[in-house]
Amino acid sequence: MGPPGAGKGTIASRVCKKLGIAHIATGDLLRKEIGLGSKFGKKAGPIMNKGELVADKLVTEVLRKRLAEEKGGGFILDGYPRTLKQVDLLEGLLHELGVKLDAVFYTSASEDTIVERIGNRRQCSKCSSIYNLTTMPPKDASKCDKCGAELFQREDDKPELVRKRLQIYKEKTEPIIDYYSENRLLREVDCNGLLEENMKNVYARLEEFETSKE
Repeated sequence: MGPPGAGKGTIASRVCKKLGIAHIATGDLLRKEIGLGSKFGKKAGPIMNKGELVADKLVTEVLRKRLAEEKGGGFILDGYPRTLKQVDLLEGLLHELGVKLDAVFYTSASEDTIVERIGNRRQCSKCSSIYNLTTMPPKDASKCDKCGAELFQREDDKPELVRKRLQIYKEKTEPIIDYYSENRLLREVDCNGLLEENMKNVYARLEEFETSKE
């Protein structure tokens, strides 16, 4: 968990690769449905383009579809839950699957850091790889290093929508932090620095978590 631009997507991807588990990002799932032109995508597209949150039940149904494909071995949820209602829906869904959350990692960063990061973020139009023009730039500012496809700036990453997203986050998502903290699942990580520094902080918190389970 964490506000948009705190780095949770990149961090989750790296941790999943290191641990050999699935990285499930609800934002990417929704964008995939939009690209497919599915019934989910047709509902979610106009909402996401305005920088608003997609309805709780719709996000959960998209997640349900993805988790039905999961064969076990563990996974990290990235970008979900984002509201207290989604917390309830997630708990119900995981109960159905016989799965429980081990921990909730909260990537924290200041508003100034977030606005700068998001404004410089670019995504590959083909493989969805993420770059940052200042902290993690591609070799060519317009093309993906991995597949050569064009890079683009997502509509909801443009400056005029960033602060709106942060306001929605504060209103809808911050109460979840309190909820998971009260349930002793929350692990906060300082992610105000550069990526490698943030990753060191993440792995330190992961090590603390693993030690606490022993």
